[in-house]
Amino acid sequence: MECSPAQKGVVTYTLSPNRYNPMAGALKNAVFNTYRRTYHQILYWLPPFVLAYFLMQWAIERNEYLNSKPGRAENEGE
Repeated sequence: MECSPAQKGVVTYTLSPNRYNPMAGALKNAVFNTYRRTYHQILYWLPPFVLAYFLMQWAIERNEYLNSKPGRAENEGE
């Protein structure tokens, strides 16, 4: 059996799978990644937001009361 000599100068090129469709699955991954990150971080940012919300509600109600007739009458002596 005769063997052919090794070929020289033959170049092969391949294309990365990311080059075919670089955005494949990006939307799906973004949705699930956002859910995962929010789920793991919710105890860090939710309590301050809830506290700030209730503090602002209290401050708004207190301000409205102090600027009403009964509120001004209560603080008239001070």
